Amino acid sequence: MTKPKVSVDIWSDVMCPWCAIGYTQFARAVAQLGGEIEVEARWMPFELNPDLPPEGVSQVEHLGKVYGRSPEELAEMRRAMLARAEAVGFPMTEAGPGGAPAMMWNTFEAHKLLRWALADQGPEAQTRLKVTLLEAHFRDHRRVGERAVLLDIAAEQGFDRAGAGEALEEEALAIATRMEEQRGREAGINSVPSFVFAGRYLVPGAQEPEVFAATIRKVAELTAQS
Repeated sequence: MTKPKVSVDIWSDVMCPWCAIGYTQFARAVAQLGGEIEVEARWMPFELNPDLPPEGVSQVEHLGKVYGRSPEELAEMRRAMLARAEAVGFPMTEAGPGGAPAMMWNTFEAHKLLRWALADQGPEAQTRLKVTLLEAHFRDHRRVGERAVLLDIAAEQGFDRAGAGEALEEEALAIATRMEEQRGREAGINSVPSFVFAGRYLVPGAQEPEVFAATIRKVAELTAQS
């Protein structure tokens, strides 16, 4: 008997902590399935803050403007987020090396790199790169808005650094990434993470592993019937 296969497009941003938490839960769900269903994940671009400058901004400053919260309220939000991330198995750190403040970066270059990675080496390699980018931002506080840093990370994950650099210079890659962003908006993707199974079934947010596992099984069943 052929093993059922379910594809999922994950709309996500490198700056989104709930995306890191959500994917950790999703990966646990896939592991719980024990290989009974083949799951192929692809990462789609969504920019939470497309207007951020290349040099980045302070996370505290940016979130203060976005949410209109006091420093004390923001600190409480961060503590809750860190606790949740720790609980699901994706520990984050609050500050960078030497206590440097956490930053927010423009992520368009990262999305271009991820799109290239999918075309170059396929979904599994793209997922490996995506997870590493999330770790680089939320754990190591690397400057993931800078092309040189992105190329370093790609090389560390086995991609050809020169090839990645050449791809990021191509206008066609930028256009294709913008078109994917537009496709997401037209499909009603307005928050992340958003998991779209088999191109039809949307599961928003960082759900529990049991929800993801049940969804995968149901989509596999529906796909087999169609």
